[in-house]
Amino acid sequence: MSRSTREKRLYDHILGALAAAGMGDALGAATEQWHHTEIFAKFGGPLRAFQQPPPDTWSGAESNKLGQVTDDASQMYYLAHKLIECNGFLTREDWVACLLQWADESPHVGNMGPTTRLVVEALREGKDPNLVGCIGTSNRQPASHGATNGAAMRVAPAGLVHPGDMDAACNTALTTCIPSHNTQIAISSACAIAAGVAHAVEHGADVFSVVQACLYGARRGEELAKEHGRIVPGPSILVRSEVAVTLALRAQSLSEVITLIENHVGNSVDACQSVPAAIGLFVFSKGDPLESIVGGTNIGNDTDTIAAIAGALAGALSGVDALPQSMYKTFCAANADDEFDIEELARGLTSIAIKE
Repeated sequence: MSRSTREKRLYDHILGALAAAGMGDALGAATEQWHHTEIFAKFGGPLRAFQQPPPDTWSGAESNKLGQVTDDASQMYYLAHKLIECNGFLTREDWVACLLQWADESPHVGNMGPTTRLVVEALREGKDPNLVGCIGTSNRQPASHGATNGAAMRVAPAGLVHPGDMDAACNTALTTCIPSHNTQIAISSACAIAAGVAHAVEHGADVFSVVQACLYGARRGEELAKEHGRIVPGPSILVRSEVAVTLALRAQSLSEVITLIENHVGNSVDACQSVPAAIGLFVFSKGDPLESIVGGTNIGNDTDTIAAIAGALAGALSGVDALPQSMYKTFCAANADDEFDIEELARGLTSIAIKE
């Protein structure tokens, strides 16, 4: 494959990941914190088209335009911009600056997750983020702090700039986990998605090989956390992902797969639930971008995050041309006046990725 052909292909798949993740975020914003039976009853079946988020969704996105993203994709786009600015070499200082810039500038900070919010507040006040939420008079943080899905929901660009290099993707993912998501649960989840995306954009990737890459990343993340993070009680992302994939392969319908995954894995803001759920839905959808984000949107609970993560994997694998083009145009129009042009971001990330 010539360099120009590879570059064009990379661009299409990088743009596919950025777009499908954002579209999943926007689609899932209308159903966040609902139960899947409520979603099916409200829409007469699974929701498959952008809806205005109602006031009772936890996302706080009720004022969003049709198809507009929330904090999930917004943080992802800020990370993409910072990676371009750093030519792919992201330091912890770069990431902290990026996170604070997002918190200062983004119109979506009102949707900020619980872990990120506490860390941003500490950083702004010049406090040690490693002491956020410490128990009593000790320096021990609670197990729940830093184990949510914020790192995984925004991490796709860490994989996009390292096509085929899962270890490099995991190293960049680790950088984005510190200081906010410094547990083995969050680090493993972020590395799972970064490694999956890094492999998905490669020529010859398929659903099975992307899952293998996600599992490799989950295992690598656990190893990196032993050296750079903190170990807390909680389920293994690797094991939970294997369970979710098994359930996805068993299921015969969307209703069945979301019931199975909710019952056996979960669908909450906890990384050990939502990230394996997203991987499972990606498998059930056979890597199709629309079906992957529809699965995340209709599973209930943290729908926008699950749909965004499943969309990142599916968009990276299938490319932008696999997206419903009318839906993609609506999405682009809704976010045109927002923080970033995703096609420009895709070009910038591609210029880094092609050097790999």
